[in-house]
Amino acid sequence: MEEAGQMAATPARPYPARFSDGADPRTAPPATGEHVASGPDPLTTLAGQTLDRRYRVGKRLGEGGMSYVYRAEEIETGRHVAVKILLPRLSRDPSSVERLRREATIATKLDHPNVCPILRLGETADRLIYLVMPFLEGEPLSEHETRRGPFPAGEAVPLLLQICHGLQHAHELQIIHRDLKPENVMLVPLDGEGSEYRAVVMDFGLAKERRAGAEVAKLTATGIVLGTPEFMSPEQIRGKPLDGRSDVYALGVLAFELLTGQLPFPGKSAQETMIARLRGAPAKLRDVRPELPAKLEAVLLKALAIDPAERFASMDEMAHALDAAVSTGMLSRLFRR
Repeated sequence: MEEAGQMAATPARPYPARFSDGADPRTAPPATGEHVASGPDPLTTLAGQTLDRRYRVGKRLGEGGMSYVYRAEEIETGRHVAVKILLPRLSRDPSSVERLRREATIATKLDHPNVCPILRLGETADRLIYLVMPFLEGEPLSEHETRRGPFPAGEAVPLLLQICHGLQHAHELQIIHRDLKPENVMLVPLDGEGSEYRAVVMDFGLAKERRAGAEVAKLTATGIVLGTPEFMSPEQIRGKPLDGRSDVYALGVLAFELLTGQLPFPGKSAQETMIARLRGAPAKLRDVRPELPAKLEAVLLKALAIDPAERFASMDEMAHALDAAVSTGMLSRLFRR
């Protein structure tokens, strides 16, 4: 398996188009340079430089709408880390910077094999803001999906259980992800642990603020959405207060896509998919793949309920339901927290 961010997968089949431009979620990437050379896009040429006198920047592994991600070496310890360098325009918004500082500080408390913590939030003398995370070798779930197509239930549910357990840990620390999607789940290869991969949820607290389109702005409290439109819960779309049940909803969307290659609320635009979630029922799993268990379909329908009170109350509860839908309890014992 190649390092995270290095795999250029050739799609074996089309997957749902993403309308968002969120940052590359690969939390296992590397480094950043301290002094940026002049040029049209200096943040793309940081390899070989030293960031903040702490990190020796390596290869650039990815980029997105809010950052560039590099592999780096921590000079003091020699360990490899991933460094996510935020675009300068983000650092010019004091409210966004303050939110990032607050949430990054909270995310340093994460300590679970199925979540990726933030090790450090730093800022250089020239106001370049960066995040440091553990370096993971693997690939995002989104790339794995694109290459393979829909997963059989026997392979999908073990991964979903791991995601449930990681999110349960975060929720117990009062940390809501708010931007759960396949791009934010890293698959790390395993050896002899009952599953081919360890699923690691990335980018806690880093949901990107974006201004909603005219249609959706009418549905939100502020006209600003925080997260990725295709996976946002109805209450998140409306700008309402969130709790762990919003992540339950997002995991329901992720699970449906993992099993079918389709989104449960199709649409020609992000706005259409968001409005569909506020007004309509999701597609039924077995209408797309009739061979899947009816109990598994029921789990996803419950996770995708419009009213949070009708969803699973916790990630642990959802994990038990997923396990029961496809097995007699063996999966939960293999992937217990």
